[in-house]
Amino acid sequence: MSTTFRRRVLAGAGALSLALTGAVVGLSGTAQAATKTTPVQMDCVAPAPQPGGSGTQNYTITLPDGAKAGDVVPITIDPGPSPVIPGFAVTTTNVSKITLKVGSTLQTVVSPPETVNVTPGVPLDPAGFSGTVKIPDGSEGTTVGVALDLAVTDASLMGSVFTTTCTPNPRPSASLGSVAVEALPKDPITTKLSPNSGEAGQEVVVTGANFPAGAVTCSALKNGTPTGDTGTGTANAAGVATCNIIVNQAADTLKIDGSILPYKAYVFIVKAPGVQNPVDVEVLPGPLAIGPQAGNPAVSFGSVTINGKSQSVVGQFTAMAVQDFRGGTLGWDVSATRTPFLNSVTGHSMATAQIGIQPTCKVTNPASPSACTAGTPGAISDVPLKVASAAAGGDNLTGGEFEIGGAGMIQLPPFMFADTYQSVVTFSIA
Repeated sequence: MSTTFRRRVLAGAGALSLALTGAVVGLSGTAQAATKTTPVQMDCVAPAPQPGGSGTQNYTITLPDGAKAGDVVPITIDPGPSPVIPGFAVTTTNVSKITLKVGSTLQTVVSPPETVNVTPGVPLDPAGFSGTVKIPDGSEGTTVGVALDLAVTDASLMGSVFTTTCTPNPRPSASLGSVAVEALPKDPITTKLSPNSGEAGQEVVVTGANFPAGAVTCSALKNGTPTGDTGTGTANAAGVATCNIIVNQAADTLKIDGSILPYKAYVFIVKAPGVQNPVDVEVLPGPLAIGPQAGNPAVSFGSVTINGKSQSVVGQFTAMAVQDFRGGTLGWDVSATRTPFLNSVTGHSMATAQIGIQPTCKVTNPASPSACTAGTPGAISDVPLKVASAAAGGDNLTGGEFEIGGAGMIQLPPFMFADTYQSVVTFSIA
């Protein structure tokens, strides 16, 4: 689908500052916490007309002192006063997005919204907040360092989002903390049942991962209590376990013994006496679609007066609906491209103008089996920019209903013809 943007220029245009986003979920790890404060040299770019700034910002980080590879562990981040010195008084709702280099991976921790009363001349001092990071797979027996890669503040004001981006110098920063990773393998998990249902006497193959090589046993449970049905199998050198079990008693989960929760669900079928009358129903796959199919109406970013300087203007992309009714395990990506800013009647163009998006994506149907992830903010061009996605499910069902949108910012050159310009942004799903 396409979205049209119109911009009437009476005068000039500015810098485009966009944030990096991300999130990690879950919580594990019971090791003692360690807190460290580190001064970090930061170079900050703020949205016009607020000037940026450079200087030292103290980061206080609390991490567990130990974990296993693959664990999702708690982290507390308390950024000190920012190098950016506000030039005006305003009340905004701020969200901090701190991108950390955890070992060799980049992970972003997002703060809850914070109401901030900005005072001219007084540095912003974001409140501390908590989140989680994942200890990278394959880091067994090492110490994983945590460093700062990027700090972004999104300030919401009257429906628009103004982004300040601060980069450590050098990037990434010196270590803010570290986690010692156990040399033991990751926790064993039960991964699949074949089949996952049956009547009494059904033979089931139970598979798992991360098991020590050698013999394994498996068992059936009902409401968390073992039923007495058990089986045996083996795990290979790669930790992949296979166990055979015959399910005779009513059960709702099966597991390979030693694995962690959650176990794999099993449907026990009770054969009732009497005349059997099978009922079949065929469920056909639906579409993967983005809409409205006719496209959204034109979005106006208002007007600006040429003053010989670069200027930036902000607006809001009209929300689009994504429907994934395919009934499978596939994921999807939504990407955006655009045409140049032109006036097709006068022939005038703004070749150096840019438009960026800070994407948002949310689930609109609570029954949706999939989650939705917003893409990394950036400039939209003729090269597709991923603005939202849903991951493939492996053995699990995917799909659902979602809404995609986001804040937009147009960067205008210092000089151009005074005219009305239009660019068409097209959002595609695959």
